[in-house]
Amino acid sequence: MNRSKIIQLLIILAAITVIASGLSRLAQSNSMSLTEYASQEESQNSPLSGPAVGVVFSDWPDASQNRLPENSTLSEIPQDDHVPSPGDADTSPDDTPSSPDDKPSSPDDALSSPGSKPSSPDDAPSSPGGGSEEPPSTLVGAFLNGTSQTDQRVEYQEGFYYEPLSDRLCRYITGISYPAESGDENAAPPAITLDQLRYVHILHYDFEGNSVEGELICNASIAQDLVEIFYELHRNEYMLEKVLLIDEYNGDDTASMEDNNTSCFNYRVVEGTQTLSRHAYGLAVDVNPLYNPYITYEKDGTEIVSPAAALDYADRSARFAYKIDDEDLCYKLFTSHGFTWGGNWNQSKDYQHFQKSLP
Repeated sequence: MNRSKIIQLLIILAAITVIASGLSRLAQSNSMSLTEYASQEESQNSPLSGPAVGVVFSDWPDASQNRLPENSTLSEIPQDDHVPSPGDADTSPDDTPSSPDDKPSSPDDALSSPGSKPSSPDDAPSSPGGGSEEPPSTLVGAFLNGTSQTDQRVEYQEGFYYEPLSDRLCRYITGISYPAESGDENAAPPAITLDQLRYVHILHYDFEGNSVEGELICNASIAQDLVEIFYELHRNEYMLEKVLLIDEYNGDDTASMEDNNTSCFNYRVVEGTQTLSRHAYGLAVDVNPLYNPYITYEKDGTEIVSPAAALDYADRSARFAYKIDDEDLCYKLFTSHGFTWGGNWNQSKDYQHFQKSLP
């Protein structure tokens, strides 16, 4: 091998050595031990770590947009003349809040379906007996009364109490179950005043066997009777499908009956007459009305069943669930408290109906 070839070979070997050394240093700078790798994985998976690789902070939403105001709750005092829905939590800072006592302008403003109510933890009834805090009520009456009447509340048993109607609840029912002012100076005032009524809160078993809240408005003279009666019904697991204010049905007695809603106060006349019903005085209760209809008779003996959907339950000799008769616990409790039963009437039969005389 001549000298020139030897020199060329040495130059090539030197170049290979330099390149290999560079590649080795590069590999070492990008490598890590297993300990270092585990440490990095733990840091990336930590809840306190920053965004994942490939995500920059500018991609993240502004946290201030999702933050509640300081000291605020998820539900707020009703504003803009309606009971708030979950989407109403945020209000413009320029909005002037209306009075927290403002009632919904109509039942449709306050609810999407009977028995479905937003509630504010601040306005929910306090837990009976001052015990542990109860979850907010979903009932419209309990929501509107809130804790404003607690000092006048009469509690019979836990969950069973009565109290005056708050201004908010009065405004809610006025124009629905309670007559609004007509503007006619010569018009007779309502036969009962709002301060003669009481809000009644109960518990009852629904048709799924769940113990749930219920509420009625009644005459002050029967409020104690009602908490005692409904307490005994609850204690014996007597089933009532719904116990909601008639206002949730826009004061429509037929709609309430068809929904099998147990109710009390509704300023209305007896069907087919101009005479005020005992319901107008808050002195009558209709219990499971779909299964216990109101039946009148034509001169030819034809039966008229109300509601019409209750036709299958007009035959009282048949056996079916939720039927009220003189062996039924509901009948025994109401009559023992001095109520009369519409099922004992001669000219008509009102199997759902229990009433007391005017005080």
